[in-house]
Amino acid sequence: MKAARFSRFGGPEVLELVDLPDPHAGAGQIRIAVHAAGVNASDWKKRQGLMDQELPQTLGYEAAGVVDEIGEGVTDVNLGDRVFGFCTGGAAQAELAVLSYFAPIPLSRSFVDVAALPAAVETATRALDQLGVHDGGTLLVNGASGSVGSAAVQLAVIRGARVIGTASPSNHEYLRSLGAEPVTYGEGLSGRVRELAPDGVDLALDVAGTGVLPVLIELAGGAEHVITIADFEGAQESGVRFSRGDSGRAIHALAEIGALIESGRFVLPSTRAFPLDEIVEAHRVGEKGSVRGKLVLEVG
Repeated sequence: MKAARFSRFGGPEVLELVDLPDPHAGAGQIRIAVHAAGVNASDWKKRQGLMDQELPQTLGYEAAGVVDEIGEGVTDVNLGDRVFGFCTGGAAQAELAVLSYFAPIPLSRSFVDVAALPAAVETATRALDQLGVHDGGTLLVNGASGSVGSAAVQLAVIRGARVIGTASPSNHEYLRSLGAEPVTYGEGLSGRVRELAPDGVDLALDVAGTGVLPVLIELAGGAEHVITIADFEGAQESGVRFSRGDSGRAIHALAEIGALIESGRFVLPSTRAFPLDEIVEAHRVGEKGSVRGKLVLEVG
């Protein structure tokens, strides 16, 4: 099969498409013929040598496609089903991928629509679960207009929370469409939030990692009411919880999101798709950070 790989660390130019042996589904897994695969910041962090140090490395943790092999013990899927999910082995940007966690693709949606959904939805759901977001509380989301932030906003609103979200002014109307009350990030954030919530907020989620944890702690009344997914050093310094996937994933999010999409309660992020053989350009675009929504590689 064709797969994306790099054999040295560096810029997007180190990426190449190579022929690799076909993978096979193990116990509890399925294999899909990949139609689309998500492109995320973790991909270029790996490529730059900021994560694993072994070489060579493949890329991609999320994909959508058609089931073509079923591993031992899997009973809730059939050959030919359309599914999306996680490739925990980090080799989803390929013609074939093994998924460890998966769910059916909503009937009204394409492979491209959902290929880059798993990571954002799981991360947002995990953080909301850990914070205990519920009906009646007020949640502040720092970095609310990105893929994880916008997922967190919508899922918190669905849970019945009041949501205040930080973003640049150009994204305020977008946040309103998702059900959040927008505020501009940056200096003076505490005062702007208190104009909307004079007594502060109940909980806060930092998605952006912009050094704002002390402000969030003050607004939420303590570090125990704040979680970050983006500021590891700040979390260590302040006592805020740092949420990461290796401490337990919210896999239930995959099974739940389809019904929310079909009912119109969850709006999918916009996507920009590139053919697999244009993966270098996809990385260049992603690293610039100028695209709102998700980047996807079309494979099949």
